[in-house]
Amino acid sequence: MIPWLAPHDPFPPVTRALRDPNGLLAAGADLSPERLLDAYARGIFPWSSEGEPLLWWSPDPRMVLRLREVHVSRSLRRRLRSGAYTVTLDTACADVMAGCAAPRPDQDATWITVEMIEAYGRLAALGHAHSVEVWSEGGLVGGLYGVALGRMFFGESMFSRQADASKIALVTLVWQLERWGFELVDCQMSTAHLASLGAREIPRAEFLQHVDRLVRLPGAPAPWVLDPDLPGSR
Repeated sequence: MIPWLAPHDPFPPVTRALRDPNGLLAAGADLSPERLLDAYARGIFPWSSEGEPLLWWSPDPRMVLRLREVHVSRSLRRRLRSGAYTVTLDTACADVMAGCAAPRPDQDATWITVEMIEAYGRLAALGHAHSVEVWSEGGLVGGLYGVALGRMFFGESMFSRQADASKIALVTLVWQLERWGFELVDCQMSTAHLASLGAREIPRAEFLQHVDRLVRLPGAPAPWVLDPDLPGSR
């Protein structure tokens, strides 16, 4: 059993999260900025399919990408330097979220509901939610979004409309975050796509130690702007 949270109820300790399904911790509460920021600082994130109650998760192990370990294949590096794509930060968060919410062949429903888009829009207005946009021929072809606290970035979702567009978004973000003194990107759950870029699983206890340290550090001022010498910057 998991607890049902009223609006002002605190999260239970993440050690109480279920093993099956992995990481399910609580249900209920709301998507206020205060609730979301408290969740991320505790290594918790929201995820629910359409029509389900709001669910909160903290899986063990946790998929993370250490910035210094990002893997960029030769083909991806050529694509990054080809000049065919332009990359921006924090210019189209709502459009990126809509791209992430669009139907996919391997999914029956999206968890990125209108309520989610509105909630992360409020976080973006406060300087905590950020987006990466990949453009080609004037159109948005890929991107990702997530939440930053201190020098920790919590990735939420990514999408591609052209080959490697989401990889371009993530690698470019990693290069920029490394310059700002970030160390880690939370990838939440394990996927082959993320593993191909160097992400790996670590125990939740180790992940929480990183989070506790990094969220206390000063972050990068919002809105984020890509350094002009990075590939794809305009």
